Amino acid sequence: MTANSTSGQPHVIVIGGGFGGIAAALRCRAMGAKVTLVERLERLGGRAQVFEVDGFKHDAGPTVITAPFLFNELFQLFNEDIKDHLQFVPLTPWYRFYFHDGRTFDYGQDMSSMRREIASFNPDDVDGYLELVSASKGIFDVGFSKLAHKPFTKFSTMIEQIPSLLALRADRTVSQLVAKHIKDPMLRRAFSIQPLLVGGNPFNTTAIYSLIHYLERKWGVFFCMGGTGALVDALEGLLRRQGVEIATGKDIRRIEVSSNKVTGVILDDGQRIQGEYVVCNADPPTVYKEMLDRGTAFERRLRRPLPEKLTKYSMGLYVLYFGTTREYPDVAHHTIWLGQRFKGLLKDIFDRGKLAEDFSLYVHRPTATDKSFAPSGCDSFYVLCPVPNLKSNLDWEIEGKNLRDGIVSALSRTILPDLEATITSDFWMDPTDFRDDYRSRHGAGFSIAPIFRQSAWFRYRNQDPRIRNLFFTGAGTHPGAGLPGVVSSAKVVETLLKESSEHHFS
Repeated sequence: MTANSTSGQPHVIVIGGGFGGIAAALRCRAMGAKVTLVERLERLGGRAQVFEVDGFKHDAGPTVITAPFLFNELFQLFNEDIKDHLQFVPLTPWYRFYFHDGRTFDYGQDMSSMRREIASFNPDDVDGYLELVSASKGIFDVGFSKLAHKPFTKFSTMIEQIPSLLALRADRTVSQLVAKHIKDPMLRRAFSIQPLLVGGNPFNTTAIYSLIHYLERKWGVFFCMGGTGALVDALEGLLRRQGVEIATGKDIRRIEVSSNKVTGVILDDGQRIQGEYVVCNADPPTVYKEMLDRGTAFERRLRRPLPEKLTKYSMGLYVLYFGTTREYPDVAHHTIWLGQRFKGLLKDIFDRGKLAEDFSLYVHRPTATDKSFAPSGCDSFYVLCPVPNLKSNLDWEIEGKNLRDGIVSALSRTILPDLEATITSDFWMDPTDFRDDYRSRHGAGFSIAPIFRQSAWFRYRNQDPRIRNLFFTGAGTHPGAGLPGVVSSAKVVETLLKESSEHHFS
């Protein structure tokens, strides 16, 4: 398969069909480029795959949707309305927190309910939460509104933002910011949890990520009917209607480079695709280590943006999927199930590389909102457990089954009574699957960790500093992981293409 650009129409090759790659392909197509999107799996979506087993459906990847307008923007590029294709429904509550002592805390949009929920733990924290939201808004106004879509390809850009970053106390961690405003230890955990949704430990993730508090409050938390798989299908339909060439089941063996410029890619079957630009939605550490020309003079000169020995990776993920032969109507759509330990558990996962006997969990019950995910009278579940990444050298052939049994037992004792008797059709993914299926370096769930020294200019650049026609979207580059982050990274690439392109983009 060979694709060549035509006069006046540069050819953009997008590697990886996750949300960042899909968004980049659509934005490049809207600018008038010929676009080829290459995905190694048989279906687009990257980690947003769909598993169907014995009548139970499971979204394999992201399940929390915030800022859905970012997806509508992609349809609006072609004068379409996302509402003609998908239905987003707001969730109430956004999350239910279950604590080890049996207490629960419902976190959601309605502020009257929030005041009552917070007051049941500590009345003094009601005002503290309002202060936290105000602080989050200040961070959001800079960190998201001004910086999320801004390229950080030059150090001078970072220097310009130092006054804002100092004012926001970006050197402070999420946990430190929350502790400044919230006194109750359980509420501190609940309001510190957001970094874990993008691969970070709240005790060392920069406070910039506290903007998630206000982002959720500004736009809410939604579920896409049919799941994120339905969202992927709708976006694929848009890609095809606009003439984007899609090649699934094709992996990249090598990105070809000549005179510090990408000239095309070689697929795993030996086929070559020529192009003027390459946008990588693949994990940046994997691209630099495995995909760029090796053994050439260029490769020997290459200094990666982040030296491997200094790179801090996000945690790994263990995801257990199962159905139940009964319904659990009292379980919310999203539950954060927190064990007795918090800081110590996170230190085990992120710093010690230790898989402890205890754990904390994110429990997704899509059948709370969409009954199509399970047969009648049944429920569908996805349980995510943060674990060490593959730098820990754990034997997942053994640990996978042990962790499955521990999670089922703990849930059976708490929010899913008799689960051990009602569970059916269960299977799991562990960090080895993230490495093998998604080519994620060290099986990390969210690429590199969102710590301060790996943010903005210090993160993998959206445009390579030496290969000027090589670009990056996705979790490992600016602005970071999570659906708003990866979709926004495509807007950054769009800006860079318009600013630095040798070709005409509209």
